[in-house]
Amino acid sequence: MNAKIREQLAHGKRRIELRLNKNDNTGAERPMLTAANIDYEIADRTRAVAAGGLGALHLVVQKLGLAAAIDDRLHLLKLHLPYHESDHVLNIAYNLLAGGACLEHLELRRTDEVYLDALGARRIPDPTTAGDFCRRFAPSDVDLLQEVFNETRIKVWRQQPKAFFDEAVIEADGTLVETTGECKQGMDINHKGQWGYHPLLVSLANTGEPLYVVNRSGNRPSHEGAAEYFDKAIAVCRQAGFRKLRLRGDTDFSQTAHLDRWDEQGDVRFVFGIDALPNLYERAENLPKTAWRELRRPAKYAVKTAPRARPENVKEQVVQAREFKNIRLVQEHVAEFAYSPTLCRKTYRVIVVWKDLETTQGQQKLFDDSRCFFYITNDWDSSAEEIVFDANDRCNQENLIQQHKGGVRSLTAPLDDLASNGAYMAMAGLAWSLKAWAALLLPETGRWQERRAAEKRQLLRMDFATFRSAVIQMPAQIVRGGRRIVYRLLSWNRWQAPFFRLLDQLRLPLRC
Repeated sequence: MNAKIREQLAHGKRRIELRLNKNDNTGAERPMLTAANIDYEIADRTRAVAAGGLGALHLVVQKLGLAAAIDDRLHLLKLHLPYHESDHVLNIAYNLLAGGACLEHLELRRTDEVYLDALGARRIPDPTTAGDFCRRFAPSDVDLLQEVFNETRIKVWRQQPKAFFDEAVIEADGTLVETTGECKQGMDINHKGQWGYHPLLVSLANTGEPLYVVNRSGNRPSHEGAAEYFDKAIAVCRQAGFRKLRLRGDTDFSQTAHLDRWDEQGDVRFVFGIDALPNLYERAENLPKTAWRELRRPAKYAVKTAPRARPENVKEQVVQAREFKNIRLVQEHVAEFAYSPTLCRKTYRVIVVWKDLETTQGQQKLFDDSRCFFYITNDWDSSAEEIVFDANDRCNQENLIQQHKGGVRSLTAPLDDLASNGAYMAMAGLAWSLKAWAALLLPETGRWQERRAAEKRQLLRMDFATFRSAVIQMPAQIVRGGRRIVYRLLSWNRWQAPFFRLLDQLRLPLRC
């Protein structure tokens, strides 16, 4: 970052700190929002775009060679009049990054002259053309496109420090994408009476990146096809250089027919939930008392200041007042035993968590109850408690799925058949991957190493809406001339220092 930009960022920070100074109460005698006599005009020469940070992500795409890789590998168009395959793929992803939520919002992008100038585009596909492109995909084409994404992803991973490659944690889960349409090929109804599709998401828990999205009919079981895409994800992570791999999933993903094969590979560990079958319950009940120990969960966070009084549980008060039945956790215990599933030749470790529960109605206790949760693993080194906490960490993938549904809006079904909707999900999911790649490419070295590492982690874990507001939707003046497209940011925010460090990093060569 050059000295002029550093000084401009510092000046912008000082100005906002003066405005937010709590000790300066000038003008407190009237409301803060005092704007009046507001008029609107259309600028003659100044041209600005709301998504000023999008140019940086386009530079990420260029630096990684993603557009060229898509055009080299994906051949769906016989003639390029005028669009190439990469134009369509990036158009869908950029629409979501720039604030769009659906295919129809492409019309807003393509009629925004400054947006087109910012990306150096004469024009971009309209919603109808984009939909037609999605319908050209066969399932094999969707897989091919995701392989291109993963080859590009490996380039980003190789820029990370050695510790990054200690272990890759691969997770899989299914989710229902509901639709009110009636003519969508491949849609079906699930056991809850919901219509739609049931895509499978395989992701890297370390970074939250989606490795594979596989669209399936709405009535298919969660685990269908999971083993095949676990294997593909393992191959991607091995190619990147991860020294160990760990698979995680809930009870639908225990995949007992494949456990022996994964265990024999040597570098693969797994922790899966396993159904609480009667024989497992019997084994747990027959364990000696000495096999059990209390499960103590660590605090969710460390209190950095003085601890505060816990607020009243309003929900609990309503439950008691209306005499709803309520199940409360009293205590947890953990134990383990060796077990060989029917489809396995080998014996594995089963961790059982016994939960003591009490059922109340109003303020009256009805009865005590208990439930068991089982986890199967080939990890014989970690403690039983560590296995349980590791399995519980998989719940973060539920947050990732919700981000793709409500934040990125990639898990939607805007088209009319199974394959085209799967293609849209894959292309729209690129928006989230670009967010992750921008964070991963940030350098951590230098004088402020700890602070920069913390900013990198925060950006990587940031939800999509916050990322879009902080990094993408920075208003910028667009100036074209001298064979350059210049983005002049028109306002300051705290993420601009990491933003400019990313731009500096993109000027350097990538590590092979």
